[in-house]
Amino acid sequence: MHADPFTSEEILATLQSLVRTPSVNPTIAPTEPYGETAIAAVICDWLERRGIRASIEEAAPGRPNVFAEIGSRTGPSLVLCAHLDTVGTAGMTIPPFEPCIENGKVFGRGSYDMKGSVAAILAAAAALSHENNLRGRVLLALVADEEDASLGARDFVRRHSADAAILTEPSEGRLILAHKGFVWLELTTRGRAAHGSRWDLGVSAIAKMARVIESLERFDRETLRRRDHPLVGPASQHCALIEGGSGLSTYAEKCVLRVERRTLPGETPEQVLAETEAVVRRSGTEAEIRLLLDRPPLVSDSHSPIARAVREAATTVVGHPPEETGVAYWMDAAIFAAAGVPTVNYGPAGAGAHEAVEWVELDSVISCAKVLAESAHRFFAAVA
Repeated sequence: MHADPFTSEEILATLQSLVRTPSVNPTIAPTEPYGETAIAAVICDWLERRGIRASIEEAAPGRPNVFAEIGSRTGPSLVLCAHLDTVGTAGMTIPPFEPCIENGKVFGRGSYDMKGSVAAILAAAAALSHENNLRGRVLLALVADEEDASLGARDFVRRHSADAAILTEPSEGRLILAHKGFVWLELTTRGRAAHGSRWDLGVSAIAKMARVIESLERFDRETLRRRDHPLVGPASQHCALIEGGSGLSTYAEKCVLRVERRTLPGETPEQVLAETEAVVRRSGTEAEIRLLLDRPPLVSDSHSPIARAVREAATTVVGHPPEETGVAYWMDAAIFAAAGVPTVNYGPAGAGAHEAVEWVELDSVISCAKVLAESAHRFFAAVA
């Protein structure tokens, strides 16, 4: 018989076990090729020791999701989701995989982003699994690869349907109803290679790109920053990577620029492409434009059953209604929403995502676990 899953001792032990298990995303940190395999095994063992059926679903070779379910298959279904992967550890000034607790903070890579959330989901699942009259089905989506291409979330929604989802990216106890999307573009200008002395023959692709960059920067300042969404703020873009030239004494034949555009709810990749083409035309030069990747924004209905359930649960557990807002960054929530699953985000508090020192507040992980369990009750009661 396991102890109360909501005690600080139980949740701390779970969280420390997760942080001790490296799960660095191998695509973004190839010198730390840990991946999610080891942590998926730890989680499956944790769940099975508590009588919860769990399984591995490979989103791609060597990139596992953990799937588990509890409750009744005849009622409505609710997904609780967190990602298993972390960014790399280069530059960290604390031991990344030796979790310590100090002043109520648990330190280590992934503690905040987002193994604290995984621990909260596990505790909520353990508590709900003890109930014989749960009026719906809770699905755990503990997914791979959020830090890169979201292979895990995309695979999960292909395999499973649900009536609602709660993402648990850290939110400081706020109810997140919207986030930005993004579009990655590649722009290429062409010149004419010639010896550096042959100004009469050479055409610099880099000089052409400079005019494009100035036009892009002006569009960002004068147009995008004036587009504002009440929950996520203004649209934006930035020139992220540039490459060109083959030597100091050669006119550059080719220059490649990669741009990230952060999109607001309602903006589309097609709109971004059309606007970028117009910006390039205004620069007075030509550039080839290629779409590399896009991810949609999220906007959730604040009156939906899942939003009401989380709002009421947080009010009951914490003692006051949560702040309701949006965030500027992207998360897997939009993948669930795009699959037709009403989705909100609620998570613990902390700091240091992708930084040299990372920590999560233990008490916030405990309260998050309680909010998730209470949200399931309220959601099932509302829609069953």
